[in-house]
Amino acid sequence: MAGKKKPLVVITRKLPDPVETRMRELFDARLNVEDRPMTQPELVAAVKEADVLVPTITDHIDAALIAQAGDNLKLIANFGNGVDKIDVEAAARKGITVTNTPNVLTEDTADMTMALMLAVPRRLAEGANVLTGDKKWAGWSPTWMLGRRIWGKRLGILGMGRIGTAVARRAKAFGLSIHYHNRHRVLPAVEDELEATYWESLDQMLARMDIISVNCPSTPATFHLLSARRLALMQPSAYIVNTARGDIIDEESLVKLIQDGKLAGAGLDVYEHEPALNSKLLKLAAKGKVVLLPHMGSATLEGRIDMGEKVIINIRAFFDGHRPPDRVLPLRA
Repeated sequence: MAGKKKPLVVITRKLPDPVETRMRELFDARLNVEDRPMTQPELVAAVKEADVLVPTITDHIDAALIAQAGDNLKLIANFGNGVDKIDVEAAARKGITVTNTPNVLTEDTADMTMALMLAVPRRLAEGANVLTGDKKWAGWSPTWMLGRRIWGKRLGILGMGRIGTAVARRAKAFGLSIHYHNRHRVLPAVEDELEATYWESLDQMLARMDIISVNCPSTPATFHLLSARRLALMQPSAYIVNTARGDIIDEESLVKLIQDGKLAGAGLDVYEHEPALNSKLLKLAAKGKVVLLPHMGSATLEGRIDMGEKVIINIRAFFDGHRPPDRVLPLRA
């Protein structure tokens, strides 16, 4: 972009300092210094004047908003991998390219998935609360805070993409047997490495697993993929962990099954209506039945800087006349 006018890049949320510094060096960058989600009028103003919009998962870039975009807006460079909040088809119809930041959050998200997989059956949150809460710890006893062992248990992974595979590698090291359901069977070499069993039937897998890890993307096809009917197939002693997207699980049905003792518990980092939280989940957390995290599965400094670098690479490639490396293609034009 040497010698060219710098594109106006509107960034909807505060990013790590190294990323913002680099953005200011390369672009006419308009930063969100308050670090709060933009209001709808602010988003409308942004798409009307920006050359590039850099949204995050808190922004709804729907067809109605895209229809109000000015002629200058040519690129939506998403700060994140998931584009479920962006109407990619509407953007394509208006001649706007969409990019994302894949492959940089795999290990961080897999780490958090494994952490929840340990935290729920081993009652880590309850144990921490014993020392930080109002009640005094009376000391160790043989029956104190008994949880469930995960070694030797069966893990069913829903979505065996990069994150699901990374989860499987970690879980195998912890002694779990690996099972998975995916749109397509993974390569034989991967199955051999992980000693993984493929289940063509999701229903059959759910009925046999001790732990289910949700690692598939949010799409119209995966909305409530874990429906009331499917959740009811799981064993009463089973746990479910979700670090993907909240709307993949019928949250109300999940709550009821745990309340009724038909599921052992859950570890959740994402929610169906976040940031709004189902009050029933908070009550279950107080009883030690669920561990709740505030969508922090990918929240590492290194990961966020890597995401920012991907955004910058995509913007520079676009304005240098090249195809951005992380372009998201519409499902239909």
